[in-house]
Amino acid sequence: MSSATPTAEGPRPSWVDEAAGSGFDVDHLPLGVDPRHGVLARIGPYALPLAVLTTVVEQRAERPVSRDHSDLFAQPTLNPFLAAGPEAWAETRRTLQRTFLDFTAEDTVRPHLVPVEDLDLVLPFEVADYVDFYASLDHASNVGRILRPDSEPLLPNWRHLPVGYHGRAGTVVVSGTDVRRPSGQRKPPHEASPTFGPTRRLDLEAELGFVVGVPSTLGEPVPTSAFADHVFGVVGLNDWSARDIQGWEYVPLGPFLGKSFATSVSAWVTPLAALDGARHPLPGQGEVLDYLAVAEPAGYDIAVEVVLDGEVVARPPYSSMWWSPAQMLAHLTVNGASLRTGDLFASGTISGPERDQRGSFLELSWGGREPFTAGGRERTFLEDGDEVVLRYSAPGERGRITLGEVRGRVLPAL
Repeated sequence: MSSATPTAEGPRPSWVDEAAGSGFDVDHLPLGVDPRHGVLARIGPYALPLAVLTTVVEQRAERPVSRDHSDLFAQPTLNPFLAAGPEAWAETRRTLQRTFLDFTAEDTVRPHLVPVEDLDLVLPFEVADYVDFYASLDHASNVGRILRPDSEPLLPNWRHLPVGYHGRAGTVVVSGTDVRRPSGQRKPPHEASPTFGPTRRLDLEAELGFVVGVPSTLGEPVPTSAFADHVFGVVGLNDWSARDIQGWEYVPLGPFLGKSFATSVSAWVTPLAALDGARHPLPGQGEVLDYLAVAEPAGYDIAVEVVLDGEVVARPPYSSMWWSPAQMLAHLTVNGASLRTGDLFASGTISGPERDQRGSFLELSWGGREPFTAGGRERTFLEDGDEVVLRYSAPGERGRITLGEVRGRVLPAL
């Protein structure tokens, strides 16, 4: 039994002593999946298999759980729970918080806790569709200046709609998965014709991903006001990019092979409810068409770190993003396109106005022309053997919460 006792000052502590200050206290409780344990909720350095939640609550003769969701948790994926909708999400979260804050529950629940280091976490949800947006004004402006130095950085449509492309769901992988350097057609400006081979400009993109739980009906748009009715939570996301392949193929259509080889997401999904304290106004967006109008605060204050081989090289702020996730979802469905459980849509690269806030190496190196320093030497794009880690944190009720990290190492091309 923990020696800690509740106090009248400040939030009630959890009986999981290690949770305090860990970024994974009762104000967070992200969900993940391990094949041996099914769906789990993280608390400090431990995780609780949710399949046992109803059982341990009933064993303690507490108030009965209004609905038994245990069948949703003994699954190899979050999808059945995601599809259950906001009422089930909220009830499960309340039960978890009540259990971890009740010191009389420790003897019953602690034996079921599993050290996070002993888990073999897998992709937490089956990805139905994947859409990536381009929602950062600073990123879009930087890319425009790099690729079109003699033109306006932003194309005329950018401030009027969330620009995006449809990605490849089958190549979304969980954090920790190695990423193979892709090959494809490349044609630098100084070469007369394209050649085939490994990308010479492999890049990362620091992003946030939003996970859809509740589907929608084909032909019926989802308004911005219904964002939380459909979206369960948030993952960290790295949209790996082969810039030379992308640059040759994307005119006149959009990204294809330069983007489709791998997208990494965190193993833990942070519920939207855990980010209530991180809500943040959009940065002076101005008037938009009616279907894109949102109630403020519509953005999120989430800090990101880009780590290359153990060294932080950038700190992009999600608070600077121009388009909100609710607007992305509304635009995604305004033509009647339907949502499916497991749909993933991403923010696009997160970048701020300063150089050390750029969320891609394309920007950090200004198209390879202005190397940045990491590991005591000049760098431009990713090299074989590099390990990239994206870290995220946000304000919570008990200090900062730590979102799931996204980790990946570059393997040589085949």
